[in-house]
Amino acid sequence: MPEAPPAMVFEPVPPVKKDRRVLRAVLRWTAAVVVFAAVGTSAAYGITRMERTDVPGLATESDGRWEYPTISKPPLPSGSPGPFAEANAAGAHYADLRKLLLPAPKGAKADAALRGEDGWLATKTFLAEYATKDGRETVGQLLTDYGLRHIAARGWTTPDGTHTRIYLLQFGTAAVADELLSQELVSYDTPQYAARGTETVTTYTGFRPSALVTDVTRYSYVETKPYGPEQVRQAYLSAADTIAVVLQSRKGTAKAIPFQQTVVLQSQLLD
Repeated sequence: MPEAPPAMVFEPVPPVKKDRRVLRAVLRWTAAVVVFAAVGTSAAYGITRMERTDVPGLATESDGRWEYPTISKPPLPSGSPGPFAEANAAGAHYADLRKLLLPAPKGAKADAALRGEDGWLATKTFLAEYATKDGRETVGQLLTDYGLRHIAARGWTTPDGTHTRIYLLQFGTAAVADELLSQELVSYDTPQYAARGTETVTTYTGFRPSALVTDVTRYSYVETKPYGPEQVRQAYLSAADTIAVVLQSRKGTAKAIPFQQTVVLQSQLLD
């Protein structure tokens, strides 16, 4: 078992310039690339097991982290490359997208509304996360224009009242997904389209730069005071042909540690 890492330190992270394996639009801000050590993978992508003690801070529960089950990447179809392999020019995730969703932590109640049909979610259900009719219509048109293939989703509510929603949106290529995200959906300090229940939102820079989740770019935001009955945290992840959207809301204050933990683990599954 790996030696337990030092306590987490929250400090701003300067922008990071990253080389990509496919043609990509120039990012205006890399917004603190998500971190923590990524466990090893085989040349054929294989299956990666992420034990609780492999992720910094998960050796104990004293810092408020949730207890997730052992997490494994699904195997790829025979002969298929991983999403960031040199042979995979399109940056495609050949594994079943539904199996790349982070499982719910121990004690959480599943959100039945996000199960979809055969695990595929209707686009209108995802669009309901946006605050305004104009926002929903504009994002819906963007998804059509950029050739959205399908959406997989999972949600849950933990005993402390935190409601988590994760959406994985898959497109034809990594270049298409990255352009949509960086040029249309996010900006330097706020998402382009407000999430439901949010008022004033700013960039969240509390992730620790202890190690990179290779090739996954993250934009994260937090609702600032004064906010309504609930606080909302959100992250957009760019991972090859897939955009992940992570939202957490909680009455009063949405806790930072579970948000970081959820975003990092989901990033590792997509890497």
